[in-house]
Amino acid sequence: MAKKKQNPTTNIIAGKYKGKKILLPSLGVTRGSKSILKESFFNTIQFEIIDKIFIECFGGSGSMGLEAISRGAKKAHFIELDKSSYKTLKANCQSIDENSSFPILGDTFEQTPKIVQNISETKEVVLYIDPPFDIREGMSDIYDKCFAMIEEFSNQDVKFFLICIEHSSALKIPKQIGNYELTKTKKFGKSSLSYFI
Repeated sequence: MAKKKQNPTTNIIAGKYKGKKILLPSLGVTRGSKSILKESFFNTIQFEIIDKIFIECFGGSGSMGLEAISRGAKKAHFIELDKSSYKTLKANCQSIDENSSFPILGDTFEQTPKIVQNISETKEVVLYIDPPFDIREGMSDIYDKCFAMIEEFSNQDVKFFLICIEHSSALKIPKQIGNYELTKTKKFGKSSLSYFI
């Protein structure tokens, strides 16, 4: 009898849900954050994640936001456009921490501003932007759209605790987007993390 094909998984690295499994959606649609990159991000912000609100703009499996909750974030919002990936995301949120996780099916450029608008204390928000580069058709302008969204937040004088963009290492990142300044970029092979404050 043929073995049933197992869905790929990853684990929560640290915190109260350490070791818990997270299902991964189809890699043809989303690109999971590497463990080394995830670990580096959380090592960078360390205990500052405690009681923050985490927004994962391109939800995928939700691994970044769920890791944030495990490490003490107050809550996490996730936006995912792909229906199949959203089903996986929702299942992960339910299995890890249903009360602190808020998955949304929709376009990040429509939904993220709505979420931010409803948060009274944006200085407590970590905005994590991980667009699906070189994966989906019609995504060539995805970074420009991300920068434009950040610029619009700046125009509205929104103060975030941190904005982090996960991007292709080949991408030239602006030193400033509106009022937000690039503080550092860390490279992990083909992917990099750029931090704005």
